[in-house]
Amino acid sequence: MQLRGCGTALVTPFRQDGSIDEPALRNLVAWQVESRIDFLVPCGTTGETPTLSHDEWLQVIDVTIEVVAGRVPVMAGATSNSTHDAVEKAKEAAARPGIDAILTASPYYNKPTQEGQYRHFRAVAEAVDKPIILYNVPGRTGANIEPATLARLAEVPNIAGVKEASGNIAQMAEVCAVVPETFLVFSGDDAVTLPIIALGGVGIVSVASNEIPREMAEMTRAALANDWDTARRIHRKYVPLMQANFIESNPMPVKAVLAMMGRIEEVYRLPLLPMRRDTRSKLQKIATEAGVIAKPATQSPDAVSFYIYENWLAGPHKIVLHRSSCGQCNHGKGRPSGHDANHARWHGPYVTLTEARETAHGMAGVLIRSECKCI
Repeated sequence: MQLRGCGTALVTPFRQDGSIDEPALRNLVAWQVESRIDFLVPCGTTGETPTLSHDEWLQVIDVTIEVVAGRVPVMAGATSNSTHDAVEKAKEAAARPGIDAILTASPYYNKPTQEGQYRHFRAVAEAVDKPIILYNVPGRTGANIEPATLARLAEVPNIAGVKEASGNIAQMAEVCAVVPETFLVFSGDDAVTLPIIALGGVGIVSVASNEIPREMAEMTRAALANDWDTARRIHRKYVPLMQANFIESNPMPVKAVLAMMGRIEEVYRLPLLPMRRDTRSKLQKIATEAGVIAKPATQSPDAVSFYIYENWLAGPHKIVLHRSSCGQCNHGKGRPSGHDANHARWHGPYVTLTEARETAHGMAGVLIRSECKCI
């Protein structure tokens, strides 16, 4: 099956007890296929794979294969910073009927030389009979696959392409220039999908397509068909969402949006944590403007909301909770008067007092907490 277009780097849904939420995973995979995604990538970075046990890793792969049922290609993630372990994982994944390719990243933490990376990837490729897609993401691994090394690796049988997430457009352009035309270059960053395709790339391994699979697939297909007007129109509409998926560590934002959409529970495994409230508020606004979640119901003019005012003019931080209707506050918005904006800030609105209190208790470094008489 041809690997081309938009592939989703799947999140791994978890239940509140931390176990894999298999029904949610099945529903997510089915929705992706029904939305005409081009291929799927279970057990990549977005799938929180470093936190999965070996059996869970296989479970996610097997569920994906079963639900896909041959309708789109499946590219399984199989990475380790031990070459021996990477070889064994690639062999085990490649032996699964229904796996069409293997995605494997540079050895992380070890910081190998270019020659070390070359030998690592060659060992993986020589151990399996499925196409290998290399994953260059130096921001996470600490090791960049340089274009000259990639050109050498392109000559190794079974090494079929690269997911390029270096963040360096000049390097991506050089990669497209030095590898054979048959070598598959995928963007590893949603926001630069169009530049990569313009340079000769064949698509994207996407985070945003977890949320907008149909739109990302349509944008990618349009670019590959040289319909740049359509591709740019879709890109302009959704690029804020693409970029918002990295306002905190991936996959925290994308899982938060999927939870807002009702497709998964927002559960992570340590060391990842739920997003900060201020960042979540920005993310929710972007997701709402992109149309992936409904706009919240408009409050009536008389509806009461709550605000937090944080003041450190007098020394230790002090926060005060206010109602929006508080008579002591400016403009009736719960904003206390008489403070220099350079020494204070306010947060909100919050729909319930409970939400405001929970936020207040979670603020780091705040030594004094109080509530206005309006509470």
